Amino acid sequence: MSMTRLFHVNAFSQHPFGGNPAVVVLGPERLTAELQAMAAEFNLSETAFLTPLGTAHYQLRWFTPALEVDLCGHGTLAAAHAIWEAGLATADEVLRFETRSGVLTAAREGDWIWLDFPRIPLGALTLDSAYAAALGCQPLQTLAAGAKFLLELGSEEEVRALKPDFHALHALPGRGLMVTAPSSSAEYDFVSRYFAPWVGVNEDPATGSNHCALVPFWADRLGKTQLRARQLSARSGELRLRLAEERVQMAGQALTLWQGEWLLPPAK
Repeated sequence: MSMTRLFHVNAFSQHPFGGNPAVVVLGPERLTAELQAMAAEFNLSETAFLTPLGTAHYQLRWFTPALEVDLCGHGTLAAAHAIWEAGLATADEVLRFETRSGVLTAAREGDWIWLDFPRIPLGALTLDSAYAAALGCQPLQTLAAGAKFLLELGSEEEVRALKPDFHALHALPGRGLMVTAPSSSAEYDFVSRYFAPWVGVNEDPATGSNHCALVPFWADRLGKTQLRARQLSARSGELRLRLAEERVQMAGQALTLWQGEWLLPPAK
């Protein structure tokens, strides 16, 4: 039986109890197991499944405990970190991932891994006041970011203080809700939090894909294309960011906590 390797990686942090944890599943051949059931078994916000396609070239899919998603930043960062950790690519190789959001790449720069993602356009949105009530805030403005909602608040303190009513949020239509404000620290440009009870994740610790919308949002307001950000979950996450026309480049660090093997044979 061919071995399927597992890596538990904390993404967007180098602390054992920080960042966003993901399980990376790496098989030597195409996995035919029940991927959704495996993700539910691991019960993290995302599980990343890698299938080798060639040299430094992989198919990459991401699953929450409830469904497959189109784009996942921390799962991609964790997957790239696991590939290098396993010695499957040299430090100077650029990794290519075939995904539901097109070809994504990852490149190492010291302890940081740079990801290249598509920019998510923002649009005007009049959001029912029930969302703000469930969050316990008064947004300055609301925008559509793909299938997600973006709410701008006036200060980092307001973002930190949020105590959402997840039962009330889940009763409303939605996919995910990001809340952002300027950082009160000179070390960062902006902060955010992300709530997605609709996909089985009440609060995500560090969400790379959201920054595909947050970066153009703040780049426009701050008049700069290179940014630093912090996600204010209990675990926290830090990102270095660049806006490059229709692409958003984001960098994070990662730490492997454990490795193992999936002992069940692939489903027929």
